[in-house]
Amino acid sequence: MAPSFDISFPNGTTATAIRVEAGVDLDSVLHSLGLDGARPVLVVVGGAGKLNDDDRARVRSLFVRVLAPLAQTLNAVVVDGGTDAGVMQMMGRARCKTNSTFPLIGVAPIGTAGLPGQPLPHPDGAFLEPHHTHFVLVPGDYWGDESIWIAQIASAIADDSPSVTVLINGGEATWNDASQNVQEGRPLLVIAGSGRTADALATALDGKVTDERARRIVGSGLLKSIDLRSSDDLARVIREILSR
Repeated sequence: MAPSFDISFPNGTTATAIRVEAGVDLDSVLHSLGLDGARPVLVVVGGAGKLNDDDRARVRSLFVRVLAPLAQTLNAVVVDGGTDAGVMQMMGRARCKTNSTFPLIGVAPIGTAGLPGQPLPHPDGAFLEPHHTHFVLVPGDYWGDESIWIAQIASAIADDSPSVTVLINGGEATWNDASQNVQEGRPLLVIAGSGRTADALATALDGKVTDERARRIVGSGLLKSIDLRSSDDLARVIREILSR
């Protein structure tokens, strides 16, 4: 395993990063990042595609009013995809806006993640989000290659502490995120009304399967739907899970 290194962003922030290979011991990775010790974990997956202006504002508000403050007050670690786009960008900016100090770990494929001052490694790549505190750069050249890593890193951080995944909107790769997190035994909260994958899962939970990939996820018994406009309900459920 390569040693950890610092990434400096143009806005003046610095994050600790590490590049890993398949089969690496995740406890050793966390130790190298200075993240020893079990803590509650909030996983955020999905996207922000095809949202209208009102719904995008509602989603952004969830990060600032619910997710970032809860992570701070519950002494949780947040894990997401780490790039400067969609819900990962919203998570990073919410952490900054709320002056929070919780660890925010981005997990991204090395073949798609762009480091500051370097060209993007892939035409469909994206730069890392500058308000994250840690990055784990994992093997892969396509979005979605990080899904299993996000799920397993979150479990390694939590250990015997509680964890929960929040799924907002999302495209094709988000189906894999949902599946991998459920396989880890993690409760999955889908934000109904946020569109695409989240809405397909919420609809399936109501018994109307529009995508066959939803059947196994619903069958896990770990799926719960919360309406985009019910931020108080989301806060209550996350607090209940992470406070156990």
